[in-house]
Amino acid sequence: MKLDAAIRFDISRNMEMISPLPADLPLAAARFAALGSEQRLHVLRILVRAGPQGLTIGSLGERSAITGSTLTHHVKLLVAADLVQQQKQGRNIICAAVAHQAVHDMSQFLLTECCADADAPCPDHPHP
Repeated sequence: MKLDAAIRFDISRNMEMISPLPADLPLAAARFAALGSEQRLHVLRILVRAGPQGLTIGSLGERSAITGSTLTHHVKLLVAADLVQQQKQGRNIICAAVAHQAVHDMSQFLLTECCADADAPCPDHPHP
């Protein structure tokens, strides 16, 4: 007999219902993982400061003091997490942050169910 994925045994060997994983969990996990590196967070901040026109890879390397394959690796992970986009312009590759909405979505992901299981909402912060 196969158990429903939403039921599991807890530490006291009693059955406990757990809520199913939200559909947006994989994207949120990828984005938080991408920002889990000081260097990637630094790169993203530089691109956010640069605005929508972005920066060439060369300029990004100069401003971040990260160059070569290390910078390529970090940018690749930020692109995969949909926090940065790249566009080829002539012989240059332009990187631009598309993170504004993504970062907002990440905070909403964490705060949407704030205090949902608490007996009473916390008075020291707002609830969505």
